[in-house]
Amino acid sequence: MDTVVNAGAVVYGVALVVGTFVRTPVTEALRIDALFIPQAGDKTRPLNLVLGLLIAGYGAWSLWGR
Repeated sequence: MDTVVNAGAVVYGVALVVGTFVRTPVTEALRIDALFIPQAGDKTRPLNLVLGLLIAGYGAWSLWGR
């Protein structure tokens, strides 16, 4: 079960990174900044890049450590 959760973290992290640069309905729905910051826009979009790299990195690190 841990492997599935960590693989999901990697996929979600990559989706956040992609969502920083590509605007589609799917990537817009996954944005973290839109969930927590009122009136999120283009100025808060780089936050998804940072958080996506952290989430994907943590998931990959956890998968590699198994």
